[in-house]
Amino acid sequence: MDTSSVNAVLFDLDGVLHIGNSPIEGAIETVDLLRVRGIACRFLTNTSTLSRKSLHKKITGMGFYISPEEIISAPEAALRYLEQLGNPVCRFLLTEDVKQDFSHFRQSKTDAEYIVVGDIGDAWSYEMLNEVFNCLKNGAKLIAIHKNRFWQTNEGLKMDIGGFIDGLEYASGTEAMIIGKPSTAFFQIALADLKVPASEALVIGDDIDSDIGGAQKAGLRGILVRTGKFRQSYLESSTIKPDMVIDSISDLPPLLGLVSY
Repeated sequence: MDTSSVNAVLFDLDGVLHIGNSPIEGAIETVDLLRVRGIACRFLTNTSTLSRKSLHKKITGMGFYISPEEIISAPEAALRYLEQLGNPVCRFLLTEDVKQDFSHFRQSKTDAEYIVVGDIGDAWSYEMLNEVFNCLKNGAKLIAIHKNRFWQTNEGLKMDIGGFIDGLEYASGTEAMIIGKPSTAFFQIALADLKVPASEALVIGDDIDSDIGGAQKAGLRGILVRTGKFRQSYLESSTIKPDMVIDSISDLPPLLGLVSY
C-alpha cells in the first residue's frame, strides 16, 4: 500500500491504543512519533460510557499527549446533531456521566421525539425496552450512538449495544440513525476538522465493520490491527477487506517511512 500521500491518521482508541486502562505496547511512542514527523492525528471513538472530558482524563492519565479537541466521540456528534434541531424532547439511554452533556435538552420518558441510545451496561431491562418500543411506535425517532456488535474488555469479549438496537428496530418497524462509526458523516467530521481529503488520511482500527468498513465507505483507507477485538476467524468470514492488516499499532511507523523510535 502506497502511504507517501498520508498526512493524517485517524485512530480508534479502545483496542488500538489501549485496552481498559492500559496502553498497548508502543502506542504512546507511535502517536508521539507521528506528531514529530508532522502527521496530524485525530482520535475517533464510539465509546459512549464517558463524556469527552472524562475520556480525555482517562487517555492522558495513561500517558498519551492528546488535546480534548482531537478526540471526536460519537456522543459529541449526537450532541451536535440534536442542537441543530433546536430544542427537541428527548430520552437519553446513556450513562450519568455522558448524560450531563445533554442536560440542557427537554426530556421525557413517554413523549420523547428522539431517543438516544448508548452504552448503559447492566441498566437494560424489559420494562425500559418496552417503554422505548412504545415511544417509537408513537413516532419517536431512534438515534444510536453506534451499533457495535461486541467489544474487548480485560475480561474478554462482551456484547455491545448493537443487539439492542436491532431488537428495537425489528419490533417497532423503524430504522435507527447511526451517529458514530461506521457512519460516513462521522468520518467526514474528522476530515473537515483536519482539512485534508480522504485520500490523504488513514484509519487504524480493530473493528473490521465499524472502523475499516466505515472508513472505506467514506473513501479512506483502513488498516486493521490484530489487537483489541480482532479475531482471525471474523476477518476471514467478513466481506470487508482491509487495505492492510498489521500486528499492532507499533508496526505503523515503518509503513509510513518513519524512523523507528
